Amino acid sequence: MPQPRLRRLAQLFAGLTLYGVSDAMLLLAGLGLDPWDVLHQGLSRRIGLGVGTWAIIVGGAVLLLWLPLRQRPGVGTVCNVVVVGAVIDLVLALVHAPHGLLARVVILLAGVFLNGVATGAYIGAGLGPGPRDGLMTGWARRGHSIRVVRTAIEVSALAIGWLLGGSVGVGTVIYALAIGPLAHRFIPLLAIPMATRSTGQPEM
Repeated sequence: MPQPRLRRLAQLFAGLTLYGVSDAMLLLAGLGLDPWDVLHQGLSRRIGLGVGTWAIIVGGAVLLLWLPLRQRPGVGTVCNVVVVGAVIDLVLALVHAPHGLLARVVILLAGVFLNGVATGAYIGAGLGPGPRDGLMTGWARRGHSIRVVRTAIEVSALAIGWLLGGSVGVGTVIYALAIGPLAHRFIPLLAIPMATRSTGQPEM
């Protein structure tokens, strides 16, 4: 396997693992979650199973929505569905939630920041977007504003999750305000340039 491919895979799995850890940190802080995790937690509280397990189930369902959009998943897309949810459940099984408010705030802020770093890492690996990102870009390619599409999808996930009992709070607001600037910073910073073969074609 070529060296650039190994580097991409290493960064992909590091990013996805960190994403799962950062999501678990938001859950442990208990001060409000990002929109998709509000949905995952709501399903967990209403039906059972772990939050990470629901992240996997929902990710798989979202991936099916790619079919009519003619989106092609990459290896990073499939790994995203499985790895993030598995890491969330693992961390929640091993780590106890903090009790003090200060500790919860610190974990929340660190979780949001690391989520931005993780987003830059797994997207920067260039091995395929996450299922939720691909759904957004797929709809945008049909002539819709990416801002409107993303807002509509995430507000829908948030509303359904809240109705199911997911946690919405100050952490939800902080995440919404911070994740855009963090992703804007870390995606280009951690992007791995496409290598080119001697033929002049990019190496995938």
